Amino acid sequence: MIKGLAITPPVIGRISIGKVVEKNGKRLPEKDDSFTITTQSQNKDGWLLHRLHQKLLDGTANGKLRAIPVTLLFNTSDLNLRADYSLFDRTTGRPVCVGNGETARGVTSEGIREFPCPSPDGCEVGRKGGCKPYGRLNVRIDGQGDELGSFIFRTTGFNSIRTLSARLNYFEAVSGGQTRYLPLLLKLRAKSTTQSRRAPIYYVDLCLRDGMTLSAAVAQAKDAAAQDESAGVAMEALETVARQAIANGAFEDGEEEVPAIVEEFFPEKGAIEAETGELLVGGSLVDGEQSAASSSLASKLEQKVEDS
Repeated sequence: MIKGLAITPPVIGRISIGKVVEKNGKRLPEKDDSFTITTQSQNKDGWLLHRLHQKLLDGTANGKLRAIPVTLLFNTSDLNLRADYSLFDRTTGRPVCVGNGETARGVTSEGIREFPCPSPDGCEVGRKGGCKPYGRLNVRIDGQGDELGSFIFRTTGFNSIRTLSARLNYFEAVSGGQTRYLPLLLKLRAKSTTQSRRAPIYYVDLCLRDGMTLSAAVAQAKDAAAQDESAGVAMEALETVARQAIANGAFEDGEEEVPAIVEEFFPEKGAIEAETGELLVGGSLVDGEQSAASSSLASKLEQKVEDS
């Protein structure tokens, strides 16, 4: 295994609830009220739809995809959903600092260093640089065919990350650690807050399939797990390998993925957040200031490491 390269769950497509559009010469994220399932390929009009998108859309009553039948790759919650605080350098598109609220890894002139992470609200560098929660959920969509492949849902929405994290941990506990075998539904929900000026905010939830009781779902999961074990499928070994592979690199997202992530989730100051509809704080500066801002960000991070 190549050292320094995070080996993440294989991805065969994307799930999003927004898109990037061009307005007045700028590419900005635009929120949506339904799911979009795409391939990993783009053209001038954006991401290409996956065949499963239309297949699932045909079964909806209102022409909007707001629920996706899914199962998970792993039994362990933190393998299915990896979430952290992330700060990106928007001039290079590379991650600068990634933390979990206790410790963080940052890029300095001396390489990658570790230091305390007080969360974005308690970090001067994070507040000014636009650090925020960033989560990645890998799921299998019914009918995809590839049993070890997955579709990835990326989000910087606090509501989605908190809800998905809670659901995954609850399902893991109540199923006796057989989360992978539960018949689940990735569902889009809406709520209003004072921050959104009472406009709907869309977030992603994970629940049981319609008409499925918890006891029936757990019984089904235990039967499926027993069949896999009888067939010689080694789930514990798979999870051990997956955890080691993800930890093999300092940062999960690769150079090919980061520019699209920064464009969608870390746009310019004043742009509308793709998922929550809230105004972003501390966005990127105008072109003439970006180089200086990048240098200043690196200097502040190095000073933070020294102070710790």
